[in-house]
Amino acid sequence: RQPSHAAAARRDPRGMAPPPPPPDLAALDAALAAQTYLTGSSPAQDDFATWKAIARCPDQPHVARWWRHIEALQQMYPLRRWPAARPAKGVAKDHANLDNVLVGAVHGKVVTRFPPEPSGYLHIGHAKAALLNATYAEMYGGKMLLRFDDTNPSKEKLEYQDSIVQDLRDLLKIEHHGPVTYTSDYMERLQGDMETMLRAAKAYVDDTPADRMKEERDVGTASKCRDLPVEENLRRWREMLAGSPEGLTYCVRGKIDMQCPNKCMRDPVFYRCKVDEPHHRHGWKYKAYPTYDFCCAIIDAHEGVTHAMRSLEYSDRHAMYDWVLENTGYKHVELSEFSRMNFDYTCLSKRKLTKLVDQGTVTGWDDPRMPTVRGVLRRGLTVEALKEFVMTQGASRNTNSMSWDKIWAINRQKIDPVIPRYCAIDAAGAVRMSLAGAPATPTAKAENLHPKNPDVGTKEMFLSNAVYLRREDCQVLKAGEEVTLMHWGNAVVERIDTSEDGTVTAVHGRLHLEGNPKDTKYKLNWLPVIDGLIEVTLRELGYLFTKATFAEGEDPMDFVNHNSISDVRALGEPALRSVKRGDRLQLERGAYYIVDEVSPLLLLEIPDGRVKKVSGDVRGELARP
Repeated sequence: RQPSHAAAARRDPRGMAPPPPPPDLAALDAALAAQTYLTGSSPAQDDFATWKAIARCPDQPHVARWWRHIEALQQMYPLRRWPAARPAKGVAKDHANLDNVLVGAVHGKVVTRFPPEPSGYLHIGHAKAALLNATYAEMYGGKMLLRFDDTNPSKEKLEYQDSIVQDLRDLLKIEHHGPVTYTSDYMERLQGDMETMLRAAKAYVDDTPADRMKEERDVGTASKCRDLPVEENLRRWREMLAGSPEGLTYCVRGKIDMQCPNKCMRDPVFYRCKVDEPHHRHGWKYKAYPTYDFCCAIIDAHEGVTHAMRSLEYSDRHAMYDWVLENTGYKHVELSEFSRMNFDYTCLSKRKLTKLVDQGTVTGWDDPRMPTVRGVLRRGLTVEALKEFVMTQGASRNTNSMSWDKIWAINRQKIDPVIPRYCAIDAAGAVRMSLAGAPATPTAKAENLHPKNPDVGTKEMFLSNAVYLRREDCQVLKAGEEVTLMHWGNAVVERIDTSEDGTVTAVHGRLHLEGNPKDTKYKLNWLPVIDGLIEVTLRELGYLFTKATFAEGEDPMDFVNHNSISDVRALGEPALRSVKRGDRLQLERGAYYIVDEVSPLLLLEIPDGRVKKVSGDVRGELARP
């Protein structure tokens, strides 16, 4: 059926139908006041079609919030095919429900925060927290603050602080509102708040030894110092601030409830002396530092945070957070909790990761076996895949140990359509094949770098009368058989030389370019026998630990995998000479790789989510015939 002249007139010169007319923004704003998306509780095709029809971010607050969110999704997942509209009760299988997470959220007034401790490099769990806080702030037209919880001098370093700022900005592309702040810059305020609590008998200074205190808290026995006079508590407090020998024996505890079923509420420690290491920003200025439980709630409220998002490990401390705010006179802050990101064969404890670095088990925090942001990106994970993986979980409270397969499968979907293909053959298994009828002098030809995406570019290949084949391919060939040499044409195998044990040592054949590649059983990779081949090291990485999960009381360091690296020496085509550090590529009929070093060329295998490997296991061949 031919289109009408009117319909044809509405099409642009390329034959594309025009976008739908701009919607009624007032009606759209009213509809979006009570929902996140146009239809249902997850993004759908209707959202993106309507977004395209609106030329710029509108003035209506709810439409603007939705418009910016859809724009961010479009930029984050440009190749994703979004589902058709679905009922509101349904949530896309691979996209988390983002609704109803921030209680009482008001568009334009939401303030979240990401408060890392500068005691290590960002790992993939921190990335989840940062991405969630940034996503929800953007979703509600608000802002995310970046604040360092730097009140533990013995663990913190300027190196870690700088690396976190850099990784958020340069690697994860997360923007925070305003300048970076530091809990340690609020020390006078926190000291004042603590003194007010001491004067109000809501806290006391205790000299109970740590082991004894732990026992008393466990059984609910009050400390002998719990009812000290205010004047004595203030005197002891001054000794703590001075860092005197007497002060070093004290800590400040909140006077809450020693009989509370939630043992976190049994008079927790809010202040302790730290004089063994200088602070990385303030040196020896302070001798007493607040604990996270005390300072985090206060600084959240002081900086105007409306919604504090924390992982479920802090769930028992929810009541303590509220108690601190109530008893220091600060406004209420809503708490939202999400599950920690736990992976099989992985430890995310910064203390354990630091030990791996210090002991030389890994080469550094950016070792591609490490679960740090720098490590996983160096191994070939894309930021887009990491973000999409995080958003498939959203702020879910389901806690479980996950396989790495899913995140690498998402990554494969991101890189496969856009990365170039090259050829490399295991050097130890390269078998020479002589080719009658082929050019006696190496002849160059241009070939697409990607079989389905010409935009990736072209490479130069060389044709010659002798080529290298993979031994595992040669072992299945038979004399008289016709095969296809990929990117060249067909050839006929005329003779196969073998050793006494049946191992193929050489193949002889002739070109048969008139043959049809569709008629051949084997499509073979090959390299020309020329002087310009590149020596390549193909590195496969296993897990850092030999145990998938760790039981309570088990030390992950007892299960360190000392055989997590396996190298294969290979020969690569001359076109590999043009690759740069950080480039991703695929070796034809083989794995995906990222260029880790250029001279000599070192390629790290990028997991693809398809092959589940036991820790330390290595696939011995480059590819299967």
